[in-house]
Amino acid sequence: MRTLLGFDFGLQRIGVAVGQEITGTATALRTVTAVDGKPDWKTLAELVQAWQPDALIVGLPLHTDGSAADITQAVERFIRQLEGRFHLPVYSMDERLSSRAAGDLGGPGRQELAGKGIDAVAARIILQDWLETQHGRT
Repeated sequence: MRTLLGFDFGLQRIGVAVGQEITGTATALRTVTAVDGKPDWKTLAELVQAWQPDALIVGLPLHTDGSAADITQAVERFIRQLEGRFHLPVYSMDERLSSRAAGDLGGPGRQELAGKGIDAVAARIILQDWLETQHGRT
């Protein structure tokens, strides 16, 4: 079964999560700070090297009606750059409301949010949703 890295892209921060198909679960890893609106490719490359993922999952921001959000074009560029740099399959996942869901976490999720940050937790939610969608665990 595959190991996956998930990303919640932002112009200031990129949340990163890791997941496993065998367990069908994802875990928030960390938040990577962008430099002048550009991804910190050195840190992202270190994460790819450390985790050796089989594929990458990127949250695709859309409005509730399914139309492109203002940042959608930047995310699509990020996806193309990931493909070019790491030569791995990259899949997008509708991320509508993932950041809001991360901010609304209670109980044990609050500890995860405090420790990893909202962007990493949003990446976990995106990756978890992708895993559930792929394996009919909705």
